[in-house]
Formats: sequence, structure tokens, C-alpha cells
Amino acid sequence: MTDLSQRPDPLVEVHDDAGALATAIAGELLNRIADAQAAGHIPDIGLTGGTIAEAVHREVARMAPASGVDWGAVRFYFGDERFVPAGSPDRNAGQARAAFLDEVGATRVHEVPASDESDSAESAAAAYAETVRATGGGSFDVLMLGVGPDGHIASLFPGHPVLDATDAIAAAVHDSPKPPPDRVTLTFEALNRSRAVWFLVSGESKADATRRALADEGSVAETPARGVRGEIETTWFLDSDAASQL
Repeated sequence: MTDLSQRPDPLVEVHDDAGALATAIAGELLNRIADAQAAGHIPDIGLTGGTIAEAVHREVARMAPASGVDWGAVRFYFGDERFVPAGSPDRNAGQARAAFLDEVGATRVHEVPASDESDSAESAAAAYAETVRATGGGSFDVLMLGVGPDGHIASLFPGHPVLDATDAIAAAVHDSPKPPPDRVTLTFEALNRSRAVWFLVSGESKADATRRALADEGSVAETPARGVRGEIETTWFLDSDAASQL
């Protein structure tokens, strides 16, 4: 695994509630994308699923017209995906498209193949890994990650064998403790190829996981969120409930 001890310590930013949190994250994301484009760079953005992510996506759509972002010159990826049919409401990609990608006119959206497009989660993971290699080189300018109450990120769950995956960009996940059971996730090695990592965390149910992730001591096996840091920056964007045990 990547030696995270050589990377900057995480920053913590706390907002009053989920609404304020979503607005702050969306504004910062739009600024980062616009700044990258102004510098002549095509930004690679890693998206996540979940309730707070959906709120962020809707705020991005609301604020997009004033942002100056060229949405055709942004590459989007997903940290993980549920291995379900393409039309399933459970797919992170479908949720993100409905919330903002289609509305703003994003055209470089790289999805994990769905279960009706690929014969197994393993083949979907291999195809997605090849897409990441071919399109953006696998290094994210901003990677956003949600955190579960158990401390999981993407589809990397506590104690799961996929935590130990090496030499792979993406891996199949079976027997997920959270439905659906079959998924595709980026590995720790891939997630750690990110300049900035943003954890998006809202709600009291996430407070213990947030505390464990940021504690001086603890294991990645117990709290997978401990296993990712940005090369330049790691920021935990929290609402006051998620921060209540810090």
C-alpha cells in the first residue's frame, strides 16, 4: 500500500448543517475545475454516491451557470459502482447524471460497465480499469469519497479481502455487507493517485467513523477511510453532527 505517512495531514472543515456543507463543497469544486481549466488543464474528477453527494451534485447544477466551467473539458469517474443493470436507480452513475452531469452537459463521463453490459463484476472491473488508463491516466485532481457508518469508502469495506488488492486499478467485490452484494471499486492504490482527496460526511451516524478515521491510532482493516490521502491535500468536509465526536 502507498506510504501515506509522507503525505500532508488531513484538514477538517466543519459546516453547520448538511445544506451548508453541500453548498460549500460544490462551490469549492467549481472553483478547482475552473482554475484547472484556466491553467490549460483538463481536470479529472472522481465522484461518489450517497445522500450528501447527491446534495452536492444538485448544488453544482444550481451554481454551474455562473461558474465559467467548460463541462465538455472535464473528465468524470466513479470511485465505485453497484454491479446492477444500466437502468437501475441504484447506480451511482445514474444518480449523478440525473442530479447534474446531464443538466450541465458533461460529455466525458466514464462509467463502470453495468451487469447487462458485462458478464461478471470481474470483467466490468477490468474494462473500467482499462478506461481509466486510456482516458485520464488514473490520477485524479479531486477525488470525492463518502464514508459509511462502518468507516467504508467506495466499496472497500472493513475486513473485506478486496482491501488487500494490489497491482490493480479496479476490483470486483462480492458479498458486500451493504446491498447490492456485487460491486466494482477502485482499489486503494488507484484512490491514492489523487492530488486532492475530499471526504464528504454528514450526519450523526457517521460521527464515530469520522473519529476513528482521524484518530492517531487505528487500522485500515477496521476503518478503510484511514487508507486514502491526497498527494497535495486531504480535506474532511463535515457537518456539525458528523464532527460531534472530534
